[in-house]
Amino acid sequence: MHLLLVFVLQALWVSWCHATQHYPASWGHYDVCKSQVYAEDRLAWHYMACQPEATDMTKYLRVSLDPPNITCGDPPEMYCALENPYMCNNECDAETEELAHPPELMFDSEGRNPTTFWQSTSWKKYPKPLQVNITLSWNKTIELTDDIVLTFESGRPEQLVLEKSLDYGRTWQPYQFYAADCLDAFTMEPKAVHQLTQSSMLEIICTEVYSTGYVWKYDKTVRFEIKDRFALLAGPRLHNMASLYGQLDTTKNLRDFFTLTDLRIRLLRPATGATMVDENNLSRYFYAISDIKVQGRCKCNLHANSCVFDKGKLGCECEHNTTGPDCARCKRHFQGRAWSMGSYLPIPKGTANICIPNNLGTSVRPNASSLGVANRNQARVCDHVLLRCQNGGVCHHHQRCQCPAGFSGILCEKTQCQGDSCEELQSRQTALRPPPAAQTLPLALLSLIPSLLATRGLTSL
Repeated sequence: MHLLLVFVLQALWVSWCHATQHYPASWGHYDVCKSQVYAEDRLAWHYMACQPEATDMTKYLRVSLDPPNITCGDPPEMYCALENPYMCNNECDAETEELAHPPELMFDSEGRNPTTFWQSTSWKKYPKPLQVNITLSWNKTIELTDDIVLTFESGRPEQLVLEKSLDYGRTWQPYQFYAADCLDAFTMEPKAVHQLTQSSMLEIICTEVYSTGYVWKYDKTVRFEIKDRFALLAGPRLHNMASLYGQLDTTKNLRDFFTLTDLRIRLLRPATGATMVDENNLSRYFYAISDIKVQGRCKCNLHANSCVFDKGKLGCECEHNTTGPDCARCKRHFQGRAWSMGSYLPIPKGTANICIPNNLGTSVRPNASSLGVANRNQARVCDHVLLRCQNGGVCHHHQRCQCPAGFSGILCEKTQCQGDSCEELQSRQTALRPPPAAQTLPLALLSLIPSLLATRGLTSL
């Protein structure tokens, strides 16, 4: 009996472990852009997709307020507690350090006592709306990896909109609406993120979860739930990240949803409590934010594993012969094929999709090790999977294309003809060219390329 109980407990323990553990292999490892391998007894580079680690992106932003004079303290002002209109002992004075509440206190270290926070002026011009735009700018494209969290020192706003920009603040689009009454504030039916499905995961919703009366005393946060949306594709504990990565690879709208250059917090109506606004004591109504969390990474299109902050500006340290702030184009002389972002697939290393040289001159070999060993025989112009040779050319030792009669060039892209034979060659070239639908290999086939090459003892580009 005891032995049976031991077996049962052991089985339950194993089941619980499998249910609760994370599976690292399903996440993928994109921290290394390339590694050195031996191929055909020579040292060569093996390239992989890579991206910077996620970090606290508030360390690199610039904050601006509209209107610019909305911060309290000029002139000094007394504030009362929302829940007790007779408790008025909170003074804001911009000229006194311990009484000032400037915008940078939204991003300083938490855990201090007393708490540090930014604070607006009070609603002294009621019934004119007390509205504030807080804009966070990175001057760089970033990708969100965790929830955006706003922590209020005052009551949570009764109306708030979170917006983002993908073009450095020129245009804006909503991320989420927040209200105590969504129908009244934005003519939208209230909805919570857990009500979304895979097909509606990019829907812009209005939620009432974070805007309720006096609950702010116990929960002061307002969230934009990134991970809950990830979970719609990756599972409730984000176990199946391969599914999410596959969708990110193939769906531009999904990638763009979690990408931004600027974030804007539009505070539209402060907390007023359970009763009507007390016009005789407007110093009870204001905004105060003690912390903003934005977790993410520089967007480098899977072509860099580090991002540097230099002279007040973020920039990817591009690999794979790419360049630009987001590694979004090929370097000069490395435009032998169209630029492409890296691929998360196949898990766990992805596909690099490096830029290749325009020609095979000695100055632009793609494989040169950091140890100074030139790997000149590994400069692949073609292979039997990607079929880069044109006009019926045949790939020879992954180094050059053997061209049919009448064609020349590195990829057999040049037509050699004289007189009447030109028309015949051009018609043959048209017949040999694959139809448009066949020119792009399916993603699933591309994801198998590294493994196919590996089985042949080769390294992928």
